[in-house]
Amino acid sequence: MNPFKKVYCRIFQLGFRAALPLLPYRQPVRYDSIGEVPALLAELGAQSVLLVTDRPLREAGITKPLEDLLQASGVRCAVYDGVCPNPTVLNVEAAREIYIKENCACLIAFGGGSPIDCAKAVGARIAYPNKTVNQMGGLLRVLRKIPPLIAIPTTAGTGSEVTLAAVITDSEKKHKYPINSFPLIPHYAVLDPTVTLSLPPHLTATTGMDALTHAVEAYIGRSTTRQTRALSKEAVKLIFENIETAYRDGANIEARRNMLRASNCAGLAFTKSYVGYVHAVAHSLGGQYGTPHGLANSVLLPIVLKEYGESAHKKLAELAEAAGIAVPGESARQSAGKFIAAIRDLNRKMGIPETLTGIREEDVPAMAKHADKEGNPLYPVPKLMNAKELEQFYYKAADWSKR
Repeated sequence: MNPFKKVYCRIFQLGFRAALPLLPYRQPVRYDSIGEVPALLAELGAQSVLLVTDRPLREAGITKPLEDLLQASGVRCAVYDGVCPNPTVLNVEAAREIYIKENCACLIAFGGGSPIDCAKAVGARIAYPNKTVNQMGGLLRVLRKIPPLIAIPTTAGTGSEVTLAAVITDSEKKHKYPINSFPLIPHYAVLDPTVTLSLPPHLTATTGMDALTHAVEAYIGRSTTRQTRALSKEAVKLIFENIETAYRDGANIEARRNMLRASNCAGLAFTKSYVGYVHAVAHSLGGQYGTPHGLANSVLLPIVLKEYGESAHKKLAELAEAAGIAVPGESARQSAGKFIAAIRDLNRKMGIPETLTGIREEDVPAMAKHADKEGNPLYPVPKLMNAKELEQFYYKAADWSKR
């Protein structure tokens, strides 16, 4: 990256860091069981809601207990269950039409990050009926209040139930982009481990590593606070202690609860301290190929951390200590190396591949430009890189890179 752009990026990031105490962050009101939702809706005076979810969850009967509770309490529940793994503009518009047609007064997002992100974007479209989803992409372009939003995560990974971001895909342009605005933070978050029990092992692994990516990127960036550093450390500790148990024994309610807590902590950390190039590259892969976000993050995390080199060693060493990996007396470089190796080891133990299939060399320059546009100047990464420098991560993550 040329020196002038570096200076611009760092000044931009410094301005955001200085403004952190003044920005309107808020934490969702937390509930521990879906059984508390009917009383909450009664308190809100919401007699008609839109449930935003995906078809596999609904067909598996995972949303049925909530739907039955709503019916028993006299709440009309319209459903949109067409959310894709990478939610699209078309998903948002289809859900919005149902919300308006059914005269809904509240949004309930039930699922992983995709349904929650979709519901956030629906809320933005309700607030801005004359703006397209694409027009709201970027930073602070949604300033009006959205309808009450209740987020019920079924994965312990995205942290979307506490963040100001909704990541949406424009299928026509094959471009995946975030909408980052404070009104998108859900008003209520229901962390009920029972709705995560049916999550398959592979998704348990990749969504858990997604949460780890949030915690790590939030911690090693240059816009941290005492609170976000503490949250990131707690998330890292909980993930290293619980992710393998949740992966191997999905019915372990304590491990599931701890992973939900870890995801929540990581979400609270990165919504203030932001993420980094792992996410920027992963989003571009999701937009181009539909690569699942958790899988992309899992593969990219150790690759990008290694490339940051000395600029990240000290903070990675501190995370290694939080995870119980560091040994007293060793150098920051040694501890950082152990931490990166431990991430690779976690991936291996849970069957996550070292590389991603389907990456085409001819697509790399365009994807790197998207990653550059997303990451710079916003993400306060330890080491700044331009589009050309970001291209290396696609080559290193591609399955043909090992041939």
